[in-house]
Amino acid sequence: MNAQEALEFAKKNDARQVDLRFTDLPGLSQHVSYPINMLEESSFEDGFGIDGSSIRGWAAINESDMLIIPDPSTIFIDPFAETRTVVMLGDIVDPITRQHYDRDPRWIAKKAELYLKNSGVADVAYFGAEAEFFIFDNIRFDQNAHSGFYFVDAEEGRWNSGREHNNLGYRPRYKEGYFPVPPTDHYQDLRSEMVATMLECGLNIECHHHEVASGGQCEIDQRFDMLVKSADNMMLYKYIVRNVAYQYGKTVTFMPKPLFGDNGSGMHTHQSLWRDGKPLFAGDNYAGLSQTALWYIGGLLRHARALSAIIAPTTNSYKRLVPGYEAPVNLAYSRRNRSAAVRIPMYSNSPKAKRVEFRPPDPASNPYLAFAAMMMAGLDGVINKIDPGEPLDKDIYDLSPEEMRKVPSMPASLDEALDCLEEDHAFLGKGDVFSEELIETFVGYKRKSEAEAVRLRPHPYEFALYYDI
Repeated sequence: MNAQEALEFAKKNDARQVDLRFTDLPGLSQHVSYPINMLEESSFEDGFGIDGSSIRGWAAINESDMLIIPDPSTIFIDPFAETRTVVMLGDIVDPITRQHYDRDPRWIAKKAELYLKNSGVADVAYFGAEAEFFIFDNIRFDQNAHSGFYFVDAEEGRWNSGREHNNLGYRPRYKEGYFPVPPTDHYQDLRSEMVATMLECGLNIECHHHEVASGGQCEIDQRFDMLVKSADNMMLYKYIVRNVAYQYGKTVTFMPKPLFGDNGSGMHTHQSLWRDGKPLFAGDNYAGLSQTALWYIGGLLRHARALSAIIAPTTNSYKRLVPGYEAPVNLAYSRRNRSAAVRIPMYSNSPKAKRVEFRPPDPASNPYLAFAAMMMAGLDGVINKIDPGEPLDKDIYDLSPEEMRKVPSMPASLDEALDCLEEDHAFLGKGDVFSEELIETFVGYKRKSEAEAVRLRPHPYEFALYYDI
């Protein structure tokens, strides 16, 4: 859809507001709204002025004037706004130089696609991400100088089985939520409405189901798309999931590990490269893969520890990525072992369906940065012909200690992941996709605002461990 068609779409749908959205560095969607009469054909070139000084990870206050340029191809009707509103994603531009802003995550993803085309290896990277989430009924948390706590509750939570009043049972047992029918699955209708809203907004949905954990863990699977489009879709997916739940008096979190002792939420990411309309990952090597696919896996595994800071970017991420709990922390590949970081799905023999699934990412990541970084790692593997080694098809729990020591693993903390990114990020800078300044800003923000902030605060469990010591 071009600018004129977007204006006609807004008029046809009797829009009264236009809402322009962009994404901050950590991955939270931001927006600014205008009366519809402010949107003209020239707006798609001139843009709208915004103040970027308060956006996390963005410019200092003396360089905060920016432009947001609407992308007409992303227009849709906001299904939640009482005032008829059209929504478009915007690209951030410097008002003086008219250059794209290097800290705009969407621009980084676009640069990754351009670099792929210029590499000659492929012209399209397809991404399909499975973002899991929890649906809760109540959430309380606070942290100050003398107290700190969190409390979550869900009608579906197994911990409510002993409740005296309003208790009809039918709750998934811990680690057994995958996937009984209603009434044990409390959220069939709620997910169905989420899916209906997604379809209405132009997303392509394949299926939905309850996930492994108790307490309302769910998954809705989108169909794969090109890198930037898939990241756009993930931001819309999160918006719809949160707002449909909110309308029902529920609250959704994409935190990787909100519950102790049950499964966390991942964002398993399927990816493949194509050229001239043909898949490049199908072949006659292991699990029906091509040599290109094996090299791509080699790149993912070689750079996985550095990628972790971007694809598992929170302190909470490393409550999920824990060895021995079926988490995908083992830096190996397999067609069947789900504890391996890279899995090769075997559901179809079609060359078009051949892909690799990278399992460490979680849905707290910024999809623009995460998808771009994964593609850059895989592409580096192809360009440099990185050997992924032998597959890990054994049960990880059957390996001897000597064998386990040979299998590298993901970092154990955000601090360690940030160290790995500082040591290994040259592959991200190819084609100036991730600038050195962007990496420094990202690492600095994560260290001070998250890793250090958590490390400085007493943990509630420390009182149980140490109060009487």
